[in-house]
Amino acid sequence: MNTSSWSLLAVYLGALLIAAWPLGIWLARLCSGQLPGWMHKLEALLYRLAGTSASQSMNWSHYALAVLAFNALGMVVVYILQRVQAVLPLNPAGMVAVSPDSAFNTAVSFVTNTNWQGYAGESTMSYLTQMLGLSVQNFFSAATAVAVVFALFRGFAARSSGVIGNFWVDVTRITAWLLVPLSLVFAVFLVEQGVIQNFDAYKDVSTLEVTMYQNPKNGSDGQPLKDAKGNAITEESKATTQTLAMGPVASQEAIKMVGTNGGGFFNANSAHPYENPTALSNFVQMLAIFLIPAALCFAFGREIGDPRQGWAVLVAMIVMFLIAVVIITPAEQTGNPLLTPLGVDQIQSSLQAGGNMEGKETRFGINASSLFAVITTAASCGAVNAMHDSFTPIGGMVPMVMMQLGEVVFGGVGSGLYGMLIFAILAVFIAGLMIGRTPEYLGKKIEAHEMKLTSIAILVTPIVVLAGTAIAVLTAAGRAGIANPGAHGFSEILYALTSVANNNGSAFAGLSANTPFYNILLGIAIWLGRFGVIVPVLAIAGSLAAKKRLPVTAGTLPTHGLLFVTLLIGTVLLVGLLNYVPALALGPMVEHLMLWLSK
Repeated sequence: MNTSSWSLLAVYLGALLIAAWPLGIWLARLCSGQLPGWMHKLEALLYRLAGTSASQSMNWSHYALAVLAFNALGMVVVYILQRVQAVLPLNPAGMVAVSPDSAFNTAVSFVTNTNWQGYAGESTMSYLTQMLGLSVQNFFSAATAVAVVFALFRGFAARSSGVIGNFWVDVTRITAWLLVPLSLVFAVFLVEQGVIQNFDAYKDVSTLEVTMYQNPKNGSDGQPLKDAKGNAITEESKATTQTLAMGPVASQEAIKMVGTNGGGFFNANSAHPYENPTALSNFVQMLAIFLIPAALCFAFGREIGDPRQGWAVLVAMIVMFLIAVVIITPAEQTGNPLLTPLGVDQIQSSLQAGGNMEGKETRFGINASSLFAVITTAASCGAVNAMHDSFTPIGGMVPMVMMQLGEVVFGGVGSGLYGMLIFAILAVFIAGLMIGRTPEYLGKKIEAHEMKLTSIAILVTPIVVLAGTAIAVLTAAGRAGIANPGAHGFSEILYALTSVANNNGSAFAGLSANTPFYNILLGIAIWLGRFGVIVPVLAIAGSLAAKKRLPVTAGTLPTHGLLFVTLLIGTVLLVGLLNYVPALALGPMVEHLMLWLSK
């Protein structure tokens, strides 16, 4: 890493902590309901219409049923919108109905905060579908995850109450008093930077240069003509115009980042100049991705009455994040050893001139692109400003590993922290076994019931990833989507299953995944990866809420110091990553060795 990359990293982390601290205080007030009176009055009207009230609390099973019902309804609505968009308004480009398998995949994806996109947004979705379907679910899916982590907060803080809050109240407050205000401010900033926000029809404009290309020549029957050898006959053509897609982009871009959703209005996502036009917008987008996940750590400490606990979790996240950045940036700065500039000496013969700029925007460069790749995969966001498929083998492995850790290094809004707290429970259990004492975390005994649920929450995702990858590589329909056979092709499939099961949504886009096989397989993996973790987490919250808080004694393991931070990091790396080591060895690791050995 050079001075520029270290400076960017330092400025980023400094700005993140400064912005996250006050937001953490507000999140703690949202969790506990300590809001101004006028907010309570506005909420009361909504609760009355919904048949509930802020004073009604739920046990974990009722909370889980509400989560599942709310998200199932959202999935149905998004599916229907896609299927009938051709006859609905706000469709100036005349988008046709989305196919059933693609509509299913997209509906599941956006409802679960995954935002995997097997389609190109500007050529598939109408403005109405983008706004009423996808953008609305960007808010609700993010609010759902924050509500779940609030429920876990209450489980640790409760004193034998057995209840963990009211899901309808939580999702209302999070949406109205957190996500909407932040997104509104961010959208205005993006418009000022040059992100478009309109309902105009697509525009045909004259290009500055004439583009020459070879076009297949057709016969009188409309079929391509071929020569005696069976090769297609082409004729030279030229293009002097280009169609520019329009639309309400800034509003979707804002919640896409703030809610760690990641689904882009355009196929190129945050590499598109209409979504991410400047270096400043790129920096603020990176800041927005980590903002709520970092702030939730501070809110966690305040809610349980010990801010040191929030700092311990945050420090563990930062350490693992720094390790990832320090690995990926030099890998991309070094580049491809086979692309050797002429005239260099033997020492420099392994270096690609300028580093690996393939698949990266020149206005961002290697440093900002590498940092963005780690942030978006650490935070289960999935937005990309560079093509991860074009990264070096080690550079491409880092985003994959960040997801395979369980999306707990900051992670998605809410989901990152509740995932990390699950690992914290496992860490104190391991420590308890080592010293021969009943494990405790934050004054709550960790017993067999909690450990069974913890095991389910940790293992469900790797099972889905590895089983799904096996199915894809063993079937003809799965292998048909591979663009690069061999180790990299395997990495494309492994990355796709890792991304969807961990609710990230980014991709090694060399895989052609918009097929019935992949749309259905990935859609199932998305749903299991999301709710296969949420339900056990809520069950743990309910179990902890029913227990008494124990006083701190001389035998209590401190969970706020350097020892616990080290133990937590070790648990995440060993337990979270070891499941995937054999698969990584078949993909990016062997690709890296093949690349350098061939040199």
